[in-house]
Amino acid sequence: MTLGTLDRTAPSLFKQRPSRISQLAIYSALALLLMVADARFRITDPVRVAVAAVLYPVQWVMTKPVQAVHDASLYLGSLDEAQAREQAARKELVALAQRAGQADELIQENNHLRALLQLRDRLTTPGMAAEVIYDSPDIYTRSVVIDRGQIDGIAEGSPVLDEKGVVGQVTRVYPLRAEVTLLIDRDQAIPVFNPRTGARSVAYGDPSPLRTGGIELRFMPSNADVQEGDLLTTSGVDGLYPPGLPVAKVVSVERRADSAFSRIYCEPVGRVQGVRHVMVLKPLDRATHPEASSDNAGQGRAGRAAQSRGKNADKESRSAKDAKPAAASAVKKDPA
Repeated sequence: MTLGTLDRTAPSLFKQRPSRISQLAIYSALALLLMVADARFRITDPVRVAVAAVLYPVQWVMTKPVQAVHDASLYLGSLDEAQAREQAARKELVALAQRAGQADELIQENNHLRALLQLRDRLTTPGMAAEVIYDSPDIYTRSVVIDRGQIDGIAEGSPVLDEKGVVGQVTRVYPLRAEVTLLIDRDQAIPVFNPRTGARSVAYGDPSPLRTGGIELRFMPSNADVQEGDLLTTSGVDGLYPPGLPVAKVVSVERRADSAFSRIYCEPVGRVQGVRHVMVLKPLDRATHPEASSDNAGQGRAGRAAQSRGKNADKESRSAKDAKPAAASAVKKDPA
């Protein structure tokens, strides 16, 4: 030891700490003793309870952020899952609604087709079923287009009917489709027969804007035996329509004193509006039905004669109306 320095460490004789090996042995023995005592006599249970009671608030506070994060993740996940389930349920509901609509539509189509098949069994004239594709784009005509054409054997002039009655007549034929003019078209005419009275006449499409969707019996005398509710059928004299097919029902009969003819309005029996499936019949062969041709010619002459009589009657009624004011003025001028 040099001069000027002072050794402050205690002599080895006065050291109080045990060595590292001794401390390890002591602590190991104490730990082993505590484990055996706790396993045998459970002497540390009160200490554990006290420590747990003291540390519970700390644990509660420390677990709240973790629980909050977990709950937030569960909430967001459940919200996304609920929205996904809602969207899936909505899609399934739309699909079920579409299926239900398709089922109703298929039921209606099946009913119509069954009715057409039954009608086909009752008819002696050959025919084929067709489906209406769309309405005619011409706004001045009342016609529809069907999915049968010249390739399928459709001929111009073929009668078209549904399960209830006559709908119209084929007026234009294309290779893969055909145009059907409905009975309510203003240029369409069909010979009809009244089974109650046995009278024949011609029904025309009603061009009146107030009665759109109907037909009219023209050139019928005022004293003609026609009543509301009479069922009109095809007469079969035109050589196109088979006799006995339902055409229309009489809904209104107007007998006017100033005219020699009645205004008779009818409602078609067939569904001329919104029809989906129709039956196209083969026109009658005039070679095998010569009486139809002769009756058709006779009815054409009768119709033209009725038209001429109607025009003459209208002229006479107008001339009579004009003569009444002239006679009244003559009476006033002649005091005698």
